[in-house]
Amino acid sequence: MRRYLRVVVLCLACGFCSLLYAFSQLAVSLEEGAGGGGGKPQAAVASWLAGGGRGAVRGTGGAGPAAHPGGSGRCKDFSLCYWNPYWMLPSDVCGMNCFWEAAFRYSLKIQPVEKMHLAVVACGERLEETMTMLKSAIIFSMKPLQFHIFAEDQLHHSFKDRLDSWSFLQTFNYTLYPITFPSENAAEWKKLFKPCASQRLFLPLILKEVDSLLYVDTDILFLRPVDDIWSLLKKFNSTQIAAMAPEHEEPRVGWYNRFARHPYYGKTGVNSGVMLMNMTRMRRKYFKNDMTTVRLQWGDILMPLLKKYKLNITWGDQDLLNIVFFHNPESLFVFPCQWNYRPDHCIYGSNCQEAEEEGIFILHGNRGVYHDDKQPAFRAVYEALRNCSFEDDNIRSLLKPLELELQKTVHTYCGKIYKIFIKQLAKSVRDRYATSPKEK
Repeated sequence: MRRYLRVVVLCLACGFCSLLYAFSQLAVSLEEGAGGGGGKPQAAVASWLAGGGRGAVRGTGGAGPAAHPGGSGRCKDFSLCYWNPYWMLPSDVCGMNCFWEAAFRYSLKIQPVEKMHLAVVACGERLEETMTMLKSAIIFSMKPLQFHIFAEDQLHHSFKDRLDSWSFLQTFNYTLYPITFPSENAAEWKKLFKPCASQRLFLPLILKEVDSLLYVDTDILFLRPVDDIWSLLKKFNSTQIAAMAPEHEEPRVGWYNRFARHPYYGKTGVNSGVMLMNMTRMRRKYFKNDMTTVRLQWGDILMPLLKKYKLNITWGDQDLLNIVFFHNPESLFVFPCQWNYRPDHCIYGSNCQEAEEEGIFILHGNRGVYHDDKQPAFRAVYEALRNCSFEDDNIRSLLKPLELELQKTVHTYCGKIYKIFIKQLAKSVRDRYATSPKEK
């Protein structure tokens, strides 16, 4: 009896498969009869994936599902495929492609493409520096990038022209924002430290739809993929909301521990030039403070802090962040100095052990060292990336000339250890561009 039952089940399965095949052949014949073209269904699905499955730079056009081979336009609405069997569709939707789309729908849902959000604030003469930073982020990164660029109004047109000229890359999107501060204290916030620098404090309140964000100063250069620092978000424990590097590794040359007239995090404070944030947590958290026994949220704590300490702070918004995390140390994840390597780490002798071992991951050319001759090693890396194009061969060939330029800087303390400037960069180039175009 069981043997007969198995035979019946097998026959039913075969019949169901035959029925599906018959319907697929019927859909093909209907499309061919209507002049829908002879393109393969796989090609149509590939076209849809290319049109809707990846980000493109704002303003660029792209052929989406409507661009059906043959110009029939019968594949213009894939949403109907979701609710209807492919053999019961309106006449203006190609049933065969819906049949194939259904097979892909589930895999697309369980494999969403994660975007990495990167923010920068640019004012004054910072256009070229910012563009070089963005270029370094694009060159090595794997996942798509979403740039949030806060800039003075007169810079918007230049940013748009330059970024739109990179639209062929299709690996990033960007949004331009004006510089905005709370209206009642806008002038006070804008003149704090450098023009516009304190804009970063308000990013969690402005970018309300963004969960996590990497903020960087304009004078940052990525020497390895943004993906790697972005992955540190997964290392946050349940109380941590942000990540920064120490201001100094060596207390004897530290600024905060010798001169600060306000509270600061840890032994030497933290530097906010590279700041990774879980902004959802930042918006929800109630912060301990020394102004009231009541804990305050991010939007409520900033102005009282400024009023209390504005006569005692030197580095503006960075000092305010140090004060916040002094009172809430459990909320900060501290990453090593190689993620925010500055002249301070080599100007008096090498004091970033992690960079000596693995190389520099992110170079921070503060104090204007990209544009003067005080630290030629920093300037050499900046010039190499600024002059580099996006062609694979050009990127692969930047290492040897850069190393020759770095060898000319050995008369400086930073130049004596020039190999750390190229160690990680060489690895990033090798990992990302080692395979020649013919071999890909």
